Amino acid sequence: MIRNNQLKYFSSLLIKKYRFKENKFIVEGERSVLEGLSSKFNCEAILISNDFFKRKKGLIDSLKIAPDKIHILKSNEFNKISDTKSPQGIAAVFKDRNLNLNNISDNNGKIIVMLDNISDPGNLGTTIRTCDWFGIKNIVLSGESVDWTNPKVLRSTMGSIFRVNIFQINNYEELENLKSNGYEILCADTDGDNIFSFKTDKNKVVIFSNEAHGPSEEIFRHVDKKITIPKIGEADSLNVASASAVILAELTK
Repeated sequence: MIRNNQLKYFSSLLIKKYRFKENKFIVEGERSVLEGLSSKFNCEAILISNDFFKRKKGLIDSLKIAPDKIHILKSNEFNKISDTKSPQGIAAVFKDRNLNLNNISDNNGKIIVMLDNISDPGNLGTTIRTCDWFGIKNIVLSGESVDWTNPKVLRSTMGSIFRVNIFQINNYEELENLKSNGYEILCADTDGDNIFSFKTDKNKVVIFSNEAHGPSEEIFRHVDKKITIPKIGEADSLNVASASAVILAELTK
């Protein structure tokens, strides 16, 4: 049984301002919940529908979490905390880790991806999943990008959100700190060096921007080199998730 004030609190996390206020987010789906429980994120609660409980009691009994954190909900109650039309019947609330870019050296990697002004939740989530595919653990988001705790972003990551480190910046000057730590700043742009012949041995930050607007002039003030995927056909642009897959495949091979 869940109390009304608890249900109201958990459902409020579907709204951005309350996620920011509480420093928490909610994920849905069996796979994402299990990924979260095996990650470094702290789980506050698991929310399960009656139907899911009946079908998956063995799974629920195996969860390594305090029993008082598991809440069984009626179908209409679960719908209030769900962002999907056909929910699986399991969700969980996690606390944001609030990683600081100044400590990124503690999680060092040869490639850091920065996503600048990515406004579409599906694009952001898919690009995060692409980074996970290529073993890139550190992702920097500009303040103009969509909130990564947005339920649509989280669904698009397919659990990858729990295997990467998300760093948020509000000032591009913070890129200079990475430069001082030996990182070369690369930016994907239509006017750049051919990625298939591009060579560098340096650690690098690779910036992907909103495909509709491209990189800003402010970004270019911090960029060392621009890289591009040569165009062969007639398409105006590549989806940012597609572009990141091509470029990261080349840089990590």
